[in-house]
Formats: sequence, C-alpha cells, structure tokens
Amino acid sequence: MLPIVALLAVALGIPAAAQTADFIIENANIYTVNPGQPKARSLAVKADKIVAVGNDLSSLAGPQTRRINLHGATVIPGLIDAHAHLRGLGGLLESRDLRHVATIAEIAAYVQQQAAGKPAGEWVIGRNWDQTNWGGKFPAAADLDAVAADRPVFLTRVDGHAGWANTRALTLAGITNQTPDPPGGKIVRDAQGKATGILVDRAQGLVRSKIPPSTFAQIKRQLELAARECARLGLTGVHDAGVSRDDLQAYRELIREGKFPLRVWAMIGGDGPLWREFAERGPEIGDFLTVRSIKLVADGALGSRGAALWQPYSDDKSNSGLMLTSREDIERIARVAAAKGFQVCTHAIGDRANRTVLDAYSAALGGKNEKRFRVEHAQVISLPDFKTFADNSIIASVQSTHATSDMRWAAARLGPDRVAGAYAWRRFLNLGIPVANGSDFPVEEPNPMLGLYAAFTRQDAQGQPPQGWMADQKMTRQEALESWTLSGAYAAFEEKVKGSIEPGKFADFLVLDRDVMTVPPLELPAIRIKATYLGGKAVYQAP
Repeated sequence: MLPIVALLAVALGIPAAAQTADFIIENANIYTVNPGQPKARSLAVKADKIVAVGNDLSSLAGPQTRRINLHGATVIPGLIDAHAHLRGLGGLLESRDLRHVATIAEIAAYVQQQAAGKPAGEWVIGRNWDQTNWGGKFPAAADLDAVAADRPVFLTRVDGHAGWANTRALTLAGITNQTPDPPGGKIVRDAQGKATGILVDRAQGLVRSKIPPSTFAQIKRQLELAARECARLGLTGVHDAGVSRDDLQAYRELIREGKFPLRVWAMIGGDGPLWREFAERGPEIGDFLTVRSIKLVADGALGSRGAALWQPYSDDKSNSGLMLTSREDIERIARVAAAKGFQVCTHAIGDRANRTVLDAYSAALGGKNEKRFRVEHAQVISLPDFKTFADNSIIASVQSTHATSDMRWAAARLGPDRVAGAYAWRRFLNLGIPVANGSDFPVEEPNPMLGLYAAFTRQDAQGQPPQGWMADQKMTRQEALESWTLSGAYAAFEEKVKGSIEPGKFADFLVLDRDVMTVPPLELPAIRIKATYLGGKAVYQAP
C-alpha cells in the first residue's frame, strides 16, 4: 500500500516525478521524538523536507532516488542547543581552553607563551579558568605580572562572569585601590583594600572597554568555525544568547555564501539601539536565521558568587550577589516585547534574580499565554516560585551539564535548604513546564552528548555519585532527548518545522554510531556522529 503522502499525490493529480523522494534512509533504527510514531525504520526526503516516515518507503523511490541503507544504525532528530554563544566558541577554538587547568602556575606558563609570540604591548586574552580546580581561592594580578608585566592580560572565568587582569590591564583601565565598584559589578580587594585583579560581572567592563574590538573578518571567521564544530557534534540548531549587529551581519553573509551549516535563533544582546530598531520593525524570520527575542541579564553566576540570592552565600556571609537589571526595566522591556511579537529570554541564576524576573514577567503577561518567555538557566529557585513558571507559561531554559559541573561546590555556596530548589528539572517537568536544554558553550563543552548524559544520570564522566547528584531531579532518557530536540524547537516557536522526524518538517537529523536510547550510560558521552543532515544535505560526515 502506498504511504499517505503518495496516495494524496495521486488523488491530487501530482505528476509521478513529484511523488518520488530525492533520497530514502532505509534499514535504520529511527527515534522520531514524535509521540504519534515514536519508532520507524525509514524516512524519505524531498528537497529540504521529510515527506514520509515508516518502515517500508520503497514506493517513493523513483529512477533518480538515492537509497541509503544504514544497516541498523541509529537516527535521531538534529539536536538543538537552546542556550549558547557561537562567537565565544569560535574564539575558544582559536586558542586554548583553560577549563581543566589545575594550577595557577600552568595558566601563567600559557600566558607567558602567548606573550612571547605577540608584538610588544599587544593584549593577551583567554578564557575558562576556574578557581575551583585549585581549591577555590581566586588568583591575582601578581600571578600574571610575573610572566607578562610588559603587556595587558585579561582572562575570563569559565562562567563569563568574572575576569582576571594583570596590573598593566588594571592601569590601562584606570582601576586603582580607590576606584568604586560600578553598578552591578565588584572589584575584588584584599584585606588591605587593594584591587587584586579579579573583576566580577560589570566591573569587567572597565577593562574590556580597553581591549581592541574584533574586526568583522574575525567575527565572521569565528562564527563559521563554531558552526562547523556544531555540525560535527550533531547540532543542527543553536539559540545564540546575545548577538550584536556585526554578528547578525556575519550570519547573513555566511548563509548567503553557503558557508553556514546550522540554524540559529538569535537573541538580541540587551536593551540598546539594535533592540529598539527591531522592536520598531518587527522580527526577522528565516530558515537559517531568526531574530525574534531579546536577551537580558538579571544577575551574575554562582561560581563567581555573583548570582543574586535572598540570603548571603553559605560560604561567604558578607555577600549575597549582584542584581544587574532591575525588575522595572525587565517589566518595561517585557511589555514592549509582548506587544511587538518578541520573546524575552532573561539570564537568572540566584533565587532573588529568578523571583525578580518572574515578577516582572507575570506583570507583563498576566497569566497563561503563548508568548513563550524564557528564564535562561533557571538555576536556583525558591520552592514556591516553580508554580509561577506554570501559571504564566514561562519556559525553563536549562543546561544540564551546569549541574554536573557545579555539584562539586553548589551545596557549599547555597546550603541544604536552597539547594533543594537548584538544578531542579523534575520539579519543572512535574508541573508541565517546558524544559529546553543547552550547554551555554563555551562555558561548558559544546558536545550535546554530554548534556544528554548529564540530564538523565546527574553524574560526572566517571559515573559519580553512584545514584546521581540529587537523583530525584533526573530526567528520563526520553525526556532528555526531547529537551534537546522538540522542547528546543518549542522554545523558539519552531515545533511545527523542526525538533522531530515527521512529514513536513525540515530534514534535520543525525546518524549515530551507537543507540543513544539503549547504550550503557557511561558510554553515551562517547557516541560519535556518523553524519549530520541539515535540510536534507549532509553537512558533516565522519571520515
């Protein structure tokens, strides 16, 4: 019997050539993420869309149809990273990732090496140092002065919410021991009141403003490099959390030149001229680039103790974090966005920041709605506030590897009461709150298999702790896959065109070297992508 799509074509008198597929994937183990048809063995593609899914689609094969026998290999929808930073990844791919460096001395040696290869006075920049790798003590300017006193150095912490400057950089920025903390920022000082070289949140801007900006050619190169890495890792979509005018122009050029193997949902980076222009003219919607949201930042990060908490940090009684955007400003922007057809995506880590965002959203939304506002990270939530997400149709945009990275020290920061509402994905799911997953790369590694693994195990790469950290908040394996596919599409108003393998949707899918749904958990991070298809084209194939 002919598939429904072919029967309809015959009934409508469509020529036979138009009924045949361009290619058919056969003898595959397909997980569709379509609850109406969860498994299949074949899928058929014409142009850039899936036209049929089933077990035997040979009736759609014409003389020119390619038939690809996968010999039982697993196929899943293309994965969608719902919160990431493509330019940051591109820049990191051009340098060294300091994420796992275990000592200050090793980072200093890297800085010395970089300085030796640059002209005199040129900046040395890098990212992803993490003081928790060496016991938790922040480094200091003196550590960098010892190897590069003759040039400015600025290294960004792994969470992006703190920076480490040498004395030369502090001097260029005009930072002295008397410089006051800027609004929403903190200049870390020692017991004598001397600036140590660590700048938290908006205090980083004092130094960043002195670093020569990237050229447009650099921006374009880094975005292309990041997109190719995403394709290699099985990402077909990324929600870029905070873009500039130059980023958007580089995206458009790369897409026009056929050099961009990725679909991007771009969040405008904050309240400024670019946002006001888009709010005036409306969203930009396309197959490869959509601009329909604005990214706000409510507070800092937990790792650098900038996340805004109601009560002081359990391990720093003098500090309760930093609010970076007021409730009034969030509500003002939210009302404009809701009226103009834009989504608001607000970074909120601490319980105080999350409540502030929820209150602002609630005032603008007024209950159940289809605006699909999001809280990015939604990391530490007071238990009564989970219901506010549900009551106002607010999406939780989480990053599962944040939990497994932070579990080493999160309880020490928060204490036993607050940690009960931290990284609490099951609490969201039990209330029917959509949970879109991502990595926040380059804060975390961009490999989505790490995120899938973390979502349903809540364990590190060695399988620790044995039952998972706060095991009652695990997702199921199916929920984890949905959070990286269909939920990501829903969080971008795109669930009708992507996120699952079903007729009418873009032919965005992956061929894997192992079965993601049955492989032993510890093997899941080692799954490799054999092929990534975007709109029916293989944009990556393993060597």
